[in-house]
Amino acid sequence: MTTAGSVSQRGPELLGQTVVLIGGSAGIGLETAKRARAEGADVILTGRNPERLQSVAGEVGALSTAAFDASDLDALEAFFQSLEAPIDHVLVTAGRPPYYGPLADMDLDEVRRGFGEHPMQMLGVARYGAGKVRPGGSLLFMGGTGGRATAVGLSLIAAGTAALPALTANLALEVAPVRVNLIAAGFVDTPLSADLLGDQLDERRTQLRDTLPIGRVVGPADVAALAVHLMTNTALTGATYDIDGGQQLLPG
Repeated sequence: MTTAGSVSQRGPELLGQTVVLIGGSAGIGLETAKRARAEGADVILTGRNPERLQSVAGEVGALSTAAFDASDLDALEAFFQSLEAPIDHVLVTAGRPPYYGPLADMDLDEVRRGFGEHPMQMLGVARYGAGKVRPGGSLLFMGGTGGRATAVGLSLIAAGTAALPALTANLALEVAPVRVNLIAAGFVDTPLSADLLGDQLDERRTQLRDTLPIGRVVGPADVAALAVHLMTNTALTGATYDIDGGQQLLPG
């Protein structure tokens, strides 16, 4: 029984569960691994850089690691086949940055690669991974909100932004009772963002602090908290969850 002013205690929400982080060696993936561990889960990390994987595996106490490129569907299939025990959740944060550019300047070979990479990755994880996930567990994917705007140079990212929620909803029906959800992020202050923006990073941070309704920049821990919530709330499937600090609400 609780008394007035007392706080009820809750146990770890992922105790005894196993979470696979594809792209788990940095940024949002690594932060989610830390959050999942804090909630009692075992974590399996994958990434392209074996040395970095080994370093962060020790940092978070990972159950195991696997080094491969998640856009290689044969490697993705082999990875899931190698998992011996059923798992509970998969979060996919791996992938190259989106391709921007006006039509006249587009490298069409790069466009072809960029346009198909994320949908094919989602299809591969669903096809090869869903059978390893217990009923009620989840597949979580990352998308974005930036491509919802219209502007010169956004054609490719806009098409991808529109496609991923539809793919998520349909996959949720195909692999049920495994759940499928999409996290659509705006700007997140990650090492990847720092690499992309270079010396413009501080300016971008200041602009967002000054304009976002939340008054601060969204960080990897914010996305990790949402990811763990989507893992633990078994009523959620087939939907897209925005996390951009209210950036979409601002005038274009």
